[in-house]
Amino acid sequence: MSETTDKNRTYEHAEPLFTHWALIDPSSPEHHAVRAQIIEICLPLAEHIARKYAGRGEMFDDLLQTARLGMVMAVDRYDVTTGSPFLGFAVPTIMGEVRRHFRDHLWPVHVPRREKELQGKVREATEELSCRLRRSPTAAELATELDVAITDVTRTLVAANAFQTRSLDTPAPDRNGDPGMTVADAFGAVDPRFGLAEDTITVAPLLAGLPPEDRRLLIWRFYDTLSQAEIAQRLGVSQMSVSRRLTRILGGLRAAAIGEQPVPAA
Repeated sequence: MSETTDKNRTYEHAEPLFTHWALIDPSSPEHHAVRAQIIEICLPLAEHIARKYAGRGEMFDDLLQTARLGMVMAVDRYDVTTGSPFLGFAVPTIMGEVRRHFRDHLWPVHVPRREKELQGKVREATEELSCRLRRSPTAAELATELDVAITDVTRTLVAANAFQTRSLDTPAPDRNGDPGMTVADAFGAVDPRFGLAEDTITVAPLLAGLPPEDRRLLIWRFYDTLSQAEIAQRLGVSQMSVSRRLTRILGGLRAAAIGEQPVPAA
């Protein structure tokens, strides 16, 4: 292997260096020299990933140090005999170290460790489902994908808001861009429709999973505002039968919304 080739090699095409390194006696000075050379050409990869996470409340030098540590771990753990490219192994390893750094050190509001760990899985599942569904997944779909309770997903999504905080006394510009306000001054009144929006987001996928006849019954009662007696007349059953069916459907939806049981498949 020529010296010129080694100097021009970059982390995108490091596999030949790893192959050469694997053939050298681990106790020889050359083995340590080649390892140092591989680490040197991979330093830009660590810096690139560190910059990806910059501006999230952590000093860049700390991010760079963490990314470099992950890069050294990737170099030492990579097995060139698998035939997989080094980048495919190194990037997740380095990013995992940086994310772990954020998880362990930069949650200003106390969040249980379970929510911290699940938050990473929810983020990855969100990316995968968004590509698959071509839309943002619902909390119920994330729970199904991860095989966890929907309440755990909901708590994790809420906990993600604890990742960064700002003091209520932080200066905030007014509409003209002039100082004089604080974050607290910019708060508006609580919109009562927020609760309706949250309920809609939660219930919509559950309604979609109901059998057609149950959905039709709910539409008649709550959208068309038919009375139970009018629905009973349409169906040719007693009003008590309609009341029992509505109680069963609504009870099932409530249980599914809080994660006690899945909604019956359509």
